[in-house]
Amino acid sequence: MNKADRVYFEDFNKMAEHCCSAADYLVRCLNDYSLQNITEMLQTMHEYETTADKKKDEMYTALARAFVTPVDREDMAVISHNIDEVTDTVEEILQCFYMDKIEQVQPSALQFAKRLLECCNLMRIMINEFINFKKPAKLYNLIADLKRYQEDCEHFYLDAVGDIPKYCSDVLQIVYWREIYAKMMYCAVACEHVGDSIELTVIKNT
Repeated sequence: MNKADRVYFEDFNKMAEHCCSAADYLVRCLNDYSLQNITEMLQTMHEYETTADKKKDEMYTALARAFVTPVDREDMAVISHNIDEVTDTVEEILQCFYMDKIEQVQPSALQFAKRLLECCNLMRIMINEFINFKKPAKLYNLIADLKRYQEDCEHFYLDAVGDIPKYCSDVLQIVYWREIYAKMMYCAVACEHVGDSIELTVIKNT
């Protein structure tokens, strides 16, 4: 693979790294949570999201200018968008804590955030392997691993929602926590969407 083509895959890797950084910061926020510091936390999280957005925009610009790309440019744009969607969702989770004025983190929320970090890390490993799409055996295995992990997150989501009444009885708080866990679940689904888009791209190009 020539140097020009390799740059696209390096950009995918950088986008995935930004996503993992945001997920890691979410874990740190929930591990040492304070409603008094939520505004500062959001500002820092938004910096991660903005950095990821810039990398996505750079990818779009490069694709628009390129005469030839290693795979179909529309497919590359979809993959880029899907990776960015994961980072956006991580930020939206923390925004829920701000908007709903959550005072205390439920134990399942911290555990879920740690699972999301693992999911993002697995997604990053898969994306790092994408450059070898013409020999996709290992890549397919990583995509399958990511799908299984998303299913595990779904089981954890159902249990976490079921346990909400153990930690709060206020109706509004129950609604807020259901929303938070739904956002967390969507983040795991967004990781799987990255795998799906890469899988379809590999099928089209091998």
